[in-house]
Amino acid sequence: MARYTGAVCRLCRREGQKLFLKGDRCYTDKCAVGRRQYPPGQHGQGRKKTSEYGLQLREKQKVRRYYGILEKQFESYFELANKKTGVTGENLLSILESRLDNVIYRIGFGNSRPEARQLVTHGHFTVNGKKVDIPSFLVKAGDVVSIKEKSRESNKMKGILESNASRIIPKWLDLDRNTHTAKVVALAQREDIDLPIEEHLIVELYSR
Repeated sequence: MARYTGAVCRLCRREGQKLFLKGDRCYTDKCAVGRRQYPPGQHGQGRKKTSEYGLQLREKQKVRRYYGILEKQFESYFELANKKTGVTGENLLSILESRLDNVIYRIGFGNSRPEARQLVTHGHFTVNGKKVDIPSFLVKAGDVVSIKEKSRESNKMKGILESNASRIIPKWLDLDRNTHTAKVVALAQREDIDLPIEEHLIVELYSR
């Protein structure tokens, strides 16, 4: 399955809530979810009540779209979460939060997860001093993420850092704004994740 390349606002409307895929636009009156509060398509305003399976499927699709993950990769993450000790749903969210593109977004080095993913792919960041250009790279506790020295001087990166200067950083990440580096203090716990996700629905879906 190829990565979705259509209008991302349609994804938000399909899930019925903001997925924050377009950065600052999502906080303005231009947000499509606020203007058209119904799913896209000619039958969007006439959809019937969703079944239990439909609710579980929509929750999985919503989480996939939050983090920009393809189906096969999401299944791999679920299998990994299921093998770990603890609550499977919480393990899954912790794994998703530890993706490098998500970490870049969380610390304000990207205005949105899609933008952070693109910046990682273009090689603007290092992990423990080594360039990493794989968005799905999973960070570990103790890892240090930095903007490459050359990239810090670009107008684009300066603009991103300026616009996110007041962003609230999750407690599992320790950002030094002066050196443009962030340390992964610990992996994200459920209480650290502010997204409206009902992970138990995803577990129920894969348990069918």
